[in-house]
Amino acid sequence: MAKKAAVIKGDGTGPELVNAMLHVLKECNTQIELVLCEAGSEQWEKHGGQTYIPEETQKIMEESDACYKGPTTTIPSPDAPRSVAVSTRQKFELYANVRPIKTYDRLSPDKKLDFVCFREATEGLYAGIEFNISDDSAIAIRKTTRKGCKRIVDAAFDWAKKNNLHKVTAITKRNILKRTDGIFWGEVERAAKENPEIEIEEYYIDNMTQQLVKNPERFNNSVLISTNLFMDIISECASGSIGSIGNVYSANMGDNYAMFEPAHGSAPKYKGMDKVNPTATILAGGWMAEYLGEPEIRDAVFAATDDVINEGKYVTYDIGGNAKTSEMADAVAKIAAEKLRK
Repeated sequence: MAKKAAVIKGDGTGPELVNAMLHVLKECNTQIELVLCEAGSEQWEKHGGQTYIPEETQKIMEESDACYKGPTTTIPSPDAPRSVAVSTRQKFELYANVRPIKTYDRLSPDKKLDFVCFREATEGLYAGIEFNISDDSAIAIRKTTRKGCKRIVDAAFDWAKKNNLHKVTAITKRNILKRTDGIFWGEVERAAKENPEIEIEEYYIDNMTQQLVKNPERFNNSVLISTNLFMDIISECASGSIGSIGNVYSANMGDNYAMFEPAHGSAPKYKGMDKVNPTATILAGGWMAEYLGEPEIRDAVFAATDDVINEGKYVTYDIGGNAKTSEMADAVAKIAAEKLRK
């Protein structure tokens, strides 16, 4: 029986990027049932409501085996709903936000990076527990639970074992946040005892950002892991080292469901211009294909994207070319389909 995926087209450049991803998957003859649906700020501004995700979209997501989210806009206003990503992570308990960081030979000839970032995605400051204590002051609560820490730590160590990696780097601010980061670090130590073949290392968040600028290669062949806000910052910082945020894809994994997405925003100023880099969107789609039982499509899509970027003929402006979004996607689609025929 064919697997089913809800596909949110998103805001700004989201729809054209998602169309590029769908073109690649269809050229690869995916058997996944891809159901398009709406979510994000643009539909919310038209229709209103308490959430960016309409009821009909929520129903499609619940009936699907996975979800794909194109870039969406989150309005930075206290009266606006919670973001599509945060709402989906919390609804489906997608506790592991996974973001691989890997360079391309043509884009980074002098720097070779290959590591993965694991971010706890359901609690911390993103739990959204905020309140005013006067007209001029407010408090946000950083919620940390042992359950939340245990499952993200176990997911990171499982990834390390599966991919034959022998080091996990934990990012904390344990010298200041002694209780909340104390729980998190305790789970890292517990997992390390259960997996003695894996080395653990700890960096404080401030030093870690410096290391990612100064010497990011030291983290190659390892898993970086942290709480929600810290890893949001760290993975974004790491993304700056691989050519373009347009190259960075991610997955949000739970025990029974996953949401795949590019790591970047919706870039509304480029909407409709067929200009932005589709790499992250396409790679997230390839990863979703693997998750839904088509690993050969994932392998072909990743290899084809590598070929297209390293050749440099059909790439977008941000990575040294002048191709349109659709032209780059078409180049990837043709090469991926050819690889699958061999």
